[in-house]
Amino acid sequence: MIKLQHHRRLGQHWLRDQGVLGQIVTAAEFHPKDRVLEIGPGRGALTQHLLAARVAAVVAVELDNQLIGGLQQRFGGDERFLLLHGDALDVLKLPLPHNPNKVVANIPYNITGPLLQRLMGSLAQPRQPPFQHLTLLLQKEVADRITALPGSPACGALTVRMQLMAEVKPVCTVPPDCFSPPPAVTSAVVVLMPQPLDQRPYTMEQAPLLERLLRVAYGGRRKMLRKTLRSLWPVGSLEQAAHQASVDLSQRPQDLTPGQWVALTHALGHFSAHDLPAAGISRQSEPAPGPAGSEG
Repeated sequence: MIKLQHHRRLGQHWLRDQGVLGQIVTAAEFHPKDRVLEIGPGRGALTQHLLAARVAAVVAVELDNQLIGGLQQRFGGDERFLLLHGDALDVLKLPLPHNPNKVVANIPYNITGPLLQRLMGSLAQPRQPPFQHLTLLLQKEVADRITALPGSPACGALTVRMQLMAEVKPVCTVPPDCFSPPPAVTSAVVVLMPQPLDQRPYTMEQAPLLERLLRVAYGGRRKMLRKTLRSLWPVGSLEQAAHQASVDLSQRPQDLTPGQWVALTHALGHFSAHDLPAAGISRQSEPAPGPAGSEG
């Protein structure tokens, strides 16, 4: 019998708790016509539950050479199962077989930000077509940020981005001893239900400015909005737009709701480029864009 070893460089921690596996399947709300993309099947504990849910297809993406043979031997006889050997970050750049409409993923902690970007896209460039439903097992710190309420210390740019693009729902907390080997941190399951573009509270035309506001404001998250955003707009224009959007500039970025960010973007969009001083629009004063999992 070959003993499989986990690779720390791949962020491998295999979920073994049957109760949590059941909660993931329940949260995914499967229907017989669903086609599921599973990222990181590992030894197949969740794959078994997915196929038992009687979905139409399971497309599993696994990077580790050591696991491919066992997965194919275990599930290859089921015509609904398709195994892709490769890096999910690369696979998601290409058209996917069976056109999956749902995602279930145990996301490696070391690629959380880039993988969220691939799965959801960005405000200005959302994934098209979007997945209908994503059930994700994440590091709890990231899950807390995605589901945070305004005013929470966990609320950040990632919070606003995700909640503007999707309906977000926490499912459960997953302690380290639910995995083999146990990770050093606690995990959590969250559900993301991306909204169609025409139902999102912002427009594609507003998205670049909205993204820019988030980068600048959360680049100085301990500062009042008046201090961070004045690098982009004259104080008079900024105060007028804030009044129209019912935003208090003495607040800090984490105090605003996603809807207030959209309202502020809409109000500021009425000021044309000639209203802005040359120094105010210099990108040298902005923090560099970060990955989806960062606060930049």
